[in-house]
Amino acid sequence: MRHCKAIALLAVGLLLYECGRICLLTTPEGRKAIMSFNKAAMSFRGCRTLLVTAAAVAMPLFISACASSDDDVNLAALVDQTEPADVLYNQGLANLNAGRLKEAVAKFEAIDRQHPYSEFARKALIMNTFANYRQGNYEEAVTAGKRYVSLYPTTEDAAYAQYLIGLSYHRQIRDVTQDQRETRRMIEAMEEVVQRWPESEYVEDAKAKTRIGRDQLAGKEMQIGRYYLERREYVAAVRRFRGVVENYGNTRHVEEALARLTETYMAMGLTGEAQTATAVLGHNFPDSQWYKDSYALLQSGGLEPHENKGSWISKAGALIFGT
Repeated sequence: MRHCKAIALLAVGLLLYECGRICLLTTPEGRKAIMSFNKAAMSFRGCRTLLVTAAAVAMPLFISACASSDDDVNLAALVDQTEPADVLYNQGLANLNAGRLKEAVAKFEAIDRQHPYSEFARKALIMNTFANYRQGNYEEAVTAGKRYVSLYPTTEDAAYAQYLIGLSYHRQIRDVTQDQRETRRMIEAMEEVVQRWPESEYVEDAKAKTRIGRDQLAGKEMQIGRYYLERREYVAAVRRFRGVVENYGNTRHVEEALARLTETYMAMGLTGEAQTATAVLGHNFPDSQWYKDSYALLQSGGLEPHENKGSWISKAGALIFGT
């Protein structure tokens, strides 16, 4: 029995020693103490002697080293102080209201770590999404928002979380000369708001943002189409301008797209398609400068606008304008 107790105490002593050694290695005094202990352990025999040495050396120095005023070692700062969820949540709200967004996020994230299954964890997650969005941490806001929608899709804040995802993408939309990945993601996010929560207060703005996004994508297509037209790559240019007419007919770019089609088809010698493009443009935008320019271009070739009802342009115009 005495041997079992000695072995058990020895194990505890050695465990404390190994833990303490990690802290001791960070200070000159600690390293010196470890060297002294190693010499003592080699010179004594028996479990009891080693136990006494380990306990005597490791415990006091473990406490003193880890409680040292040395700034390099501060274990207390590495351990979260568990606080009540409501206290953390109110602190987060107070920081948010005061404009201390970083501190607010830290409080909301602490709730998620310390009280992951509480109602305050749910509330903290939506507030974390909002605080990150306000702070300009859009990737973090999207991640938190998606997590909220995944975990709590039927709650009253789910629509708001999805809306914040869309807003985060909206803030990252780039100029039409650059990649439009964020624009597409914004449209997808906002369309989900409209489809899944049609009665929410965010639907109208979600629709407006979707229109802005579609106009942006149409602008990108026009920019590429003009690039091809300038380089006389007419087939590629027609493909882009046609895409605008067929897919983005409710945007402000459709007028220019029809005019560019007139210009491109004239350059290709496809006068019938050019006449149809100008005719559809004139029927729907008679006062447009784009129509005046297209009409003048046709006249320069001795042509007049004439709509071919069998043309894809005429069919697309009927779908867009109901003519």
